[in-house]
Amino acid sequence: MKLTTKLLAATAMVSASAVSAVELEVTHWWTSGGEAAAVAKFAEAWDATGNTWVDGAIAGSGGTARPIIISRILGGDPMGATQLNHGRQAEELIEAGLLLDLTDVAEAQGWKDIVNPSSLLDACTLDGRIYCAPVNIHSWQWIWLSHDAFEKAGVDVPANWDEFAAAAPKLEEADLVPLAMGQQGWQQNGAFGVMTVAIAGLDAWRKVVVDKDADAARGPEYAAVFEAAVDAREMAANSNVQDWNQATNMVITGQAGGQIMGDWAQGEFQVAGQVAGEDYTCLPGLGVNEILDTGGDAFYFPVQDDPEIEAAQKEFAAMLLSPEVQVSFNLAKGSLPVRGDVDLSAANDCMQKGLEILAAGGIMPSGDMNLSADTQTQIEDLMAEFWSSDMSAADAQERYASIIETAD
Repeated sequence: MKLTTKLLAATAMVSASAVSAVELEVTHWWTSGGEAAAVAKFAEAWDATGNTWVDGAIAGSGGTARPIIISRILGGDPMGATQLNHGRQAEELIEAGLLLDLTDVAEAQGWKDIVNPSSLLDACTLDGRIYCAPVNIHSWQWIWLSHDAFEKAGVDVPANWDEFAAAAPKLEEADLVPLAMGQQGWQQNGAFGVMTVAIAGLDAWRKVVVDKDADAARGPEYAAVFEAAVDAREMAANSNVQDWNQATNMVITGQAGGQIMGDWAQGEFQVAGQVAGEDYTCLPGLGVNEILDTGGDAFYFPVQDDPEIEAAQKEFAAMLLSPEVQVSFNLAKGSLPVRGDVDLSAANDCMQKGLEILAAGGIMPSGDMNLSADTQTQIEDLMAEFWSSDMSAADAQERYASIIETAD
């Protein structure tokens, strides 16, 4: 669909000449090797319009970057564009009138017709207005397995979580770490969520995360997940790394058998020159319940009192969802595109698995879309304590249920 006359005029105003070209500072937390290679695709596409990408990378995870990003916006020092996860993270900023309304861009490009699943655009929408541009589909529901590690241990590459847990002693005998895990609450909480869907099942997960049913959180399905988490904690006992990409590197280099991590890990395998299906295996849903949560990244645009910058922001938003940029970025990132109409025949084995699950409708919402930032933080803090201590499964489950009881 063509852009409206108004948007075309705005676009022309900022891209017609070098004199009127706009420098746009873009903040994000994509700083690992694979992530940097992916975000470079956005920068190249933006610079090709005659505008200038000013990189505002913030080292660390989203948990580190988000408070910095939000503080700058609230403090009157806004960037031109910023990465956040689509969901409830920007709710208060939107309500305060601090983020640009992109509804005209979305309508001009027909986002409602091309964004798949529609929940991604719904997560950008408040009171019928659209405030962010979704750029990818990321799912937590994966475990990544090192062929080299299992060969060293003399066991077959597992096909599911039970086989992985059964192989753990053999990996330890070979002086390998069964499960690579960074020592950060968001990673541990993410892994717990993946185990929940695989072990307790989607219905139990929905009762707890969507319906905020504390009784379900105290039930037998979740008790089984916490018992499995105790086992996983033992498997990860010698995983002495902090950042997620360091844990991924343990799998890439054959120091660890596997890692439960979102599909952004694929970018690290690609940068390392590893081939899906040959050097490593990916199991969606831990090989138990093949379903993908459909979270991901989106770009928001802080309101600025400058028509030229606002026009550039809208041009940038439109660019993010163009077919060419969707393909180049997501192939590098290891994520799935938000457009259902682009050619991804060049995607690797793991991305093809994800595309097949997506096409079959095997999707679920992400926790970001159902739990507030405050509730997420409480759960991450609990998980950080659980994974770094000898807290029992029963105690952790009761504390988790208490958080769900008061969740918003």
